[in-house]
Amino acid sequence: MDRKEAFFNHITEGYKAKGDSLVFGSAMLDGETIKDAFVKVPLKTLNRHGLIAGATGTGKTKTLQVMAENLSEKGVPVLLMDIKGDLSGLAKASPGHPKIDERHAAIGLPFEAKEFPVEVLTISEQEGTRLRATISEFGPVLLSRILDLTVAQSGIVSIIFKYCDDNKLPLLDLKDFKKILQFATDEGKEEIQAEYGRISSMSTGAILRKLVELEQQGGDLFFGEKSFEVKDLVRKVDDKGVISILRLTDIQDKPKLFSTFMLQLLAEVYSTFPEQGDSGKLELVIFIDEAHLIFKEASKALLSQIESIVKLIRSKGIGLFFVTQNPKDVPEDVLAQLGLKVQHALRAFTAKDRKAIKLAAENYPDSEYYDVDESLTQLGIGEAFVSALNEKGIPTPLAATMMRAPMSRMDVLSQKELETLIENSKLYEKYEEAIDRDSAYEILNKKIEDINEKEEVAKKKKEASKSKRSSSRRSSTRMNPILKVVTSATFIRGVLGILKRVI
Repeated sequence: MDRKEAFFNHITEGYKAKGDSLVFGSAMLDGETIKDAFVKVPLKTLNRHGLIAGATGTGKTKTLQVMAENLSEKGVPVLLMDIKGDLSGLAKASPGHPKIDERHAAIGLPFEAKEFPVEVLTISEQEGTRLRATISEFGPVLLSRILDLTVAQSGIVSIIFKYCDDNKLPLLDLKDFKKILQFATDEGKEEIQAEYGRISSMSTGAILRKLVELEQQGGDLFFGEKSFEVKDLVRKVDDKGVISILRLTDIQDKPKLFSTFMLQLLAEVYSTFPEQGDSGKLELVIFIDEAHLIFKEASKALLSQIESIVKLIRSKGIGLFFVTQNPKDVPEDVLAQLGLKVQHALRAFTAKDRKAIKLAAENYPDSEYYDVDESLTQLGIGEAFVSALNEKGIPTPLAATMMRAPMSRMDVLSQKELETLIENSKLYEKYEEAIDRDSAYEILNKKIEDINEKEEVAKKKKEASKSKRSSSRRSSTRMNPILKVVTSATFIRGVLGILKRVI
């Protein structure tokens, strides 16, 4: 058996799957694509999460697109974070190209152009179905971690939430939370202190500053009603999973808002979806493009929260995939949880780059067929190292893979196409209108008005009473002269009468 035949058997044995699987492409040896040496990943293992990494222009986005298409075709809904704005083409079929036909002939897969059901979402000022969440849905612990508060400040947030729960004050948007913080340090200070303990004005001031920072990054658009229901992410159309594309092209300079949204979404998904253990049934797969934005300014507490969710959420049938330029962008504790790794080419322009490549190579199993360090810099566009888990949870052989081409358009929708897609959305009308019902802000304003009115009435009564007493004293000191004479005479007569009786 020659080397090529041995390699073919090595790959087909290592990547065989009895159940549904995603076909990434065909394995490569010594730069040559080995036809029909399919690299397949079992569908049931995708809740073990994954990583798609590689330098700019190496094909990460197309790999993400291929995976989303195949999952949708298998009936699995997908959520994509579209940071660069180049994924909307999933809604239209590929126009085809001779190079695509050539690639697929080498792989051994027929090419078929298809379009997929797409929903366009937004958390910013961009067009799309609006995603919102309320302050109450975050809860005191998650909100404190997002704002990176101290232990003392977090305690105050917990008191605020407790006070609002006890007094039926809905916390829906940022102005609600800002108002209750102001109330706690001014008009309501004594009331809250008597029931829940002292609240430092310095701490509430620090919390307010953190809220303003979040507000400046677009938090006022994200917080509010109507809250987005995560069940709307798991819809199907004609047995295809809906691909929800969250447009985030204006979010790169707002990492706080992005990490806030992602953490809230993952927490909401985890708390909403039923526990299903290791059933192998996928409910939703989430791809987080430019994943470094989540971890860029995350505090230790926030990172800990993300790590916990990554570990636990797979039991809900949820798969998470981080897409970034270098594996080092993802914290080690998160990286250790990722079962599938797709590594596109890395570039070694500096000594620092070469060190990063050596570290990246250590994330992959040893192979007698590849020098991983060297091959990582020699992979072409649309080629990647793949390492996954088989149906038994055992790591598959490392395979340099010629990736299949997307079945949908590898370009963005035109403005008119995008507008038509949004107009035809069943979710757009449901979430477009912002609701601003009476909540903590309005209720507290009314309460403050009542307090001020009562204080004003009490002040006027006090002043009236004071004026009356003063008038009474003046009247007693300015007695009528005739009355004075009569009073004096009466007194004298009384005294004299007493004296006479004594004598």
